[in-house]
Amino acid sequence: MELIAEIGTAHAGSLDAARDLLDEVARAGFDCAKFQYIIAEEIVHPRVGTIVLHGRRISIYERFRALERPPDFYASLKEETEVRGLRFLCTPFGVTSADRLRELGVTRYKIASPELNHLDLLRYVSGTGLPVLASTGVSTLSDIELALDVLSREGVILLHCVTAYPAPEEEYNLSVVQNLSSVFGRPVGISDHTLDPELIPALGVAVGAVSLEKHVTVSREGEGLDDPIALPPAQMRTLVATVRDLRQTEATEQLEHIRERFGARRVASALGDGVKRPAPSEAGIYHRTRRSIHAVRNLPAGHRVTDQDVAALRTERELRPGMEPQTWESVRPARLSRSISAGEGVRLIDFLKQDQAPRAE
Repeated sequence: MELIAEIGTAHAGSLDAARDLLDEVARAGFDCAKFQYIIAEEIVHPRVGTIVLHGRRISIYERFRALERPPDFYASLKEETEVRGLRFLCTPFGVTSADRLRELGVTRYKIASPELNHLDLLRYVSGTGLPVLASTGVSTLSDIELALDVLSREGVILLHCVTAYPAPEEEYNLSVVQNLSSVFGRPVGISDHTLDPELIPALGVAVGAVSLEKHVTVSREGEGLDDPIALPPAQMRTLVATVRDLRQTEATEQLEHIRERFGARRVASALGDGVKRPAPSEAGIYHRTRRSIHAVRNLPAGHRVTDQDVAALRTERELRPGMEPQTWESVRPARLSRSISAGEGVRLIDFLKQDQAPRAE
């Protein structure tokens, strides 16, 4: 099992902070350190709204903007990662960030769950021929199938996860790992968003996960977007030790060992029924977390919408979701029957039927 420390943006844009985190990750015994290549406009629209982080209400878009760094910053991250004997991994959120990572000489890509339907990004990544780790949180079997068809399947590792922060361990449904592997013929790992450093990683070993990704930080009081659910250094070491110890146990005895350690009822709850579906904690965010088509500028009624007018973005909390990217590809270009404000989702109902005249709203 490859152990991936998800640093993400916990460095807050500071190379010194990144070095400190990498030291802790290497000391703990992880195999790989993962980052996120942030370009705000690739992720959300400026009107996306706000979130509460560490007791303060902040603009989501401006928070991403504050985390943007030039390509040489990521080149330094890659160098600092590899000099410590760790593999470098980074998540792009659009074609521009994916292209910049290719120029850095990355050997593989990570696709986050909300981008599993970001078709332009998937096509670009597929065109590089590099291996891909693709998270499958807040998704259905058909969502995964579409992504794999675009990614050409070969060289793809799926990561089962629950897209909630933190994720309830009883919703993790880890029995799905082997089922996903059987259905799609691909190796499957886990991206763990629970607070516990041991249960999900241990069960990941028992169900045959090929990799485990876990958010890390120097402190859960830090300013990183994911710091409240990430593992501080002592818990990083606990996770690695638990996985290593369990891997020394005979495979036929691993699950019983975990039951003795954590309790049969808790283990059964985390294993679930093995049916792939959005978890209860994901149900209300399916259309808001995944990519949908949003207007990038004010669009008047009667306007003929082209690719330059829209983008596949995360909706988050305050805007209206739009149509799926694959739906937009089947109707573009099309003329609006009503005006749409910048940032709002563009839906099929917003387009003219042939016998309708334009009207403003």
